[in-house]
Order: sequence, then structure tokens, then C-alpha cells
Amino acid sequence: MADVGRPGFIWAAPATLFFGAFAIVPLIMVVVLSFMSWDGIGDPEFTGFDNWRRVFDDPVMIKSIWLSLLLTALGVLLQTPLSIMLGVWAAGNQKNRAVLSAVYFVPLLLSATAVSVVWRALLDPNFGVPAEATWLFGDGNLFGEQATAIGVLAFVSTWQFTPFHTLIYQGAARAIPQVLYQAAEIDGAGRYRQFFHVTLPQLRNAVMTSMILMVVGGLTTFETVLILTQGGPGTDTTISAYYMYEEAFKSFDYGAGATVALVLVLAATAISLIMVRLSGYDKMRSTTEGL
Repeated sequence: MADVGRPGFIWAAPATLFFGAFAIVPLIMVVVLSFMSWDGIGDPEFTGFDNWRRVFDDPVMIKSIWLSLLLTALGVLLQTPLSIMLGVWAAGNQKNRAVLSAVYFVPLLLSATAVSVVWRALLDPNFGVPAEATWLFGDGNLFGEQATAIGVLAFVSTWQFTPFHTLIYQGAARAIPQVLYQAAEIDGAGRYRQFFHVTLPQLRNAVMTSMILMVVGGLTTFETVLILTQGGPGTDTTISAYYMYEEAFKSFDYGAGATVALVLVLAATAISLIMVRLSGYDKMRSTTEGL
């Protein structure tokens, strides 16, 4: 039988062309636009680093970076343990597991816009749940203070995206060889010791994949802020993606908007590479080595 060998470049050509047309080319255009002044109507004018200086001289921009990092960190801290526990549970054979998993994964089917609209209505200070439970929510205006507004954003993001990361951990947990658990049982390890000494180490690659997706998603989230808080109160929830929207589509300063967009791309890429390097994930060591 003839050795077919590896597929040629022609097999990757469609995906390469698609990625180039809808990712690389727009990114190059954003880089060029970040050095231009353009209001969306006339011809762009080259201004050098003026956009970069002006953006980073704006205290709202600096504040938005810290807010983006804060919301991203909250997302990772809240979603990671929840996703791991739910994913490991969903990988088992518990009674009614399939039905409960299907119900829990419903938020995953909804768009971020739909989820934000629903929670905006539910948390409305005049007609929503807080208005009926003043004993718990006080005046009911969860969007009136920075701490509660950020808490709402973190909660809504966790409610929507935890099911997605749960799927990652569910698949990874089902791939763990049962022989590891059998060996642990022979050694006298109970359920909790098996979880911490067998399950978690085997999930390390899935954890890193999930966390990178959380970081990229957290830094680029936009619809939730636009619908729930509009960057308020004041600029207390104006994250970088929303700041980019205001500069480009409200102030019609597309050069500044492109600059912020490029900053987000560079930040997400840098953080992801640092996480991969520090975790050793780039070596892709097998979690079943020796089996």
C-alpha cells in the first residue's frame, strides 16, 4: 500500500484564505488606522503617534484598562471553580444528570445581547426583582454604584459563560482513564482525594485552555456593558471595549477607536502567551503518559 503522506497545503488553503480575509487583513487595517485621523466621512490623514499619545493621556482610558483587568480576573476566579465542579459532575452517571445538564446549558444557547436584555429587565430598580425585595437590595438600584454595577456584570457573565467552560471540563473529565481511579481506590484514596490527586492533575491542560478563553473573552466583552450599564454610573464601568465604542461610534474618532482596539489585541495576546509559557502548556505534555 502506497504511503499517502501528510495532506498538502491545498487542504489548508480555504481556512488560510478565510482567516487572512477576515482576521489578518482587518487587523492590518486597524494598525494603519491607529496612525490616522478619520471621522468616517473624509479622507484619513496621517497623524503619527498622536492617537496613541491622546488615548493614553486620557484618564478614562487608563481607568478602563484596570476595569477590564478587574472584570476579567473576577470572571476567571468565579467561573473556573464552578466550571470544574459542574464539568466533573456532568461527566458522571448520576440520576437525572442528562436532564439537569441540558437545563443548565440553556444560557449557552442565548446570545450575549439577549442575556443582557433579560437581566436588565430582571434587575430593573423600578419594576424588577430588586424593587420587590428592598429588604435584600436596599433602594434596588444595583446600577447606581460602582461596586454593585461591577458585581452585576461579573454575575451575568458567569451565568452565561460558565456552561461553555463546563462543557470543556466535562469532555476532559470523561477522557481520564478509569484505570487511574481504580489504582487510587486500591491505594485507599476516597472520593475527595481522587478528585484532588487524580482528576485535577489530569485536567491541567483543560484548565489552561479554559482560562485563556476566559481572558480573551473578558478583555473583549462589550454587549453586556453596553446594555446593562452603558459604562455608568459615570465612567465607573467603562471598560476598554466600551471606551473604544464611544471613541469610534459616538465621537466619530475612528483613529482613537482603532488605537484602543489594537491595545486590546496586544494585551490579550501578551497575557495569553505569558499564561501558556508559565504553565508549560506550550509543551503539550500528555496527561496519560505511561499508560
